[in-house]
Amino acid sequence: MAKLYFRYGAMGCGKTMQLLQVAFNYEERGHKVCVIKPATDTKNGTKLLTRIGPERETDICFTRDMNLYDTITKRYPKVSCILVDEAHFMTPAQVDQLMLVTIKLNIPVMAYGLRLNFRQKDNGFEGATRLLQVAHDIEEIKTICECGHKATRNTRFLDGNLVIDGPDILIDDGTTDIEYRALCPACYERYLHESACQSSDTTPVMAKKESK
Repeated sequence: MAKLYFRYGAMGCGKTMQLLQVAFNYEERGHKVCVIKPATDTKNGTKLLTRIGPERETDICFTRDMNLYDTITKRYPKVSCILVDEAHFMTPAQVDQLMLVTIKLNIPVMAYGLRLNFRQKDNGFEGATRLLQVAHDIEEIKTICECGHKATRNTRFLDGNLVIDGPDILIDDGTTDIEYRALCPACYERYLHESACQSSDTTPVMAKKESK
């Protein structure tokens, strides 16, 4: 029986690169794949881009109200694999729909995404939570922090300051320097302390921008 796989890791660990490598391996052997990503990931349009160069056009850019099982059944019922980038942006229902793809269509699904958002303490990404609950196979893709230790924290910096609040998706309007980093717990606490000291408030600096 086909399986639902969840491959997670901190930002910059090479999730998209690994997805593209899997797609290449299938296609090199004459198999077709379906590559999908959420429409909320607008930074590269309909393409998947990696930090080191390789890119690919996606087959489906899905919205939160799209039924992935129905869409795949109608458009890609004969592919050898479904590959999902930014899988944490799926709804729990869409994760369950991909599970149905593995059960009813017998097509393996490999989902790549983050486990936690930058806020660290709330419920995080609902898509990732559901994947962790139901995926047949779960594996961490490891990366390193700037200090050289294993990075596990996804963080957002605004104008050089670590922020711990704000929307999951932050639209860059050109007025604020937005940066994302993968940090180890020790470096995360150091930046958190530094940002708190630089803030005029007694609490860590908060994100003041809203998503569109």
